[in-house]
Amino acid sequence: MNQQHKVVLHEEWIAARKALMAEEKEFTRLGDDLAKRRRELPWELVTKEYAFEGPTGQESLPQLFQGRSQLAVYHFMFGPDWEAGCPGCSFWADSFNGIDLHLAQRDVSFVAISRASSAKLELFKKRMGWNFKWLSSGDSDFNFDYGVSFRPEVLQSGDATYNFSKTHAGGPIRSPELPGMSAFTQDSSGAIFHTYSAYSRGLDSLNAAYRWLDLMPKGRDEEGQPSPMAWVKHHDRYPA
Repeated sequence: MNQQHKVVLHEEWIAARKALMAEEKEFTRLGDDLAKRRRELPWELVTKEYAFEGPTGQESLPQLFQGRSQLAVYHFMFGPDWEAGCPGCSFWADSFNGIDLHLAQRDVSFVAISRASSAKLELFKKRMGWNFKWLSSGDSDFNFDYGVSFRPEVLQSGDATYNFSKTHAGGPIRSPELPGMSAFTQDSSGAIFHTYSAYSRGLDSLNAAYRWLDLMPKGRDEEGQPSPMAWVKHHDRYPA
């Protein structure tokens, strides 16, 4: 932290804080308008059937709604041959663990989905102390269709698309698994619609720890690292 940071008396601090607050309020108003336009986006009909595996057996996409009209999906990076979930996605999961009860009060069901086996997901979930619903998309096309998993031949061809682009982090897409979220709705006839998806920095608002760090004097304090999130570990792997 810069030790030469400007230090002022209380009255001047209040004046500076109020000036910034006026900008923050405008930012909030702009965010509210953006959220409204997000809800007004057109929908696309989901015509493909998907099967997911969990500790209680197989479930279809309609079953994930659990009688509600909205479904929130977190695309958690955990490949079939991995032994643990992505540390970054685990960082996000620490923020959304426990929110499913609140979302249910607003007609939303929540589930995390990965390609790793259900047994691996349950084992890692127990290690992390999480209680959200987490299912395996297994060999289905779900992760591929929603732009978070990539087959080797697609990566090699350079045709992989993530976050609506063929580049990621300044270069071509190399990872077979990447994070994201998707929203769905189901109408009274049972038809399911894909309403929204976000990836990369579009997921920042879902991370409570980052929201707190953004309010701190040092911010995220990630400059000078090999990558912004190089410091992130599974929460049981930080030094005591």
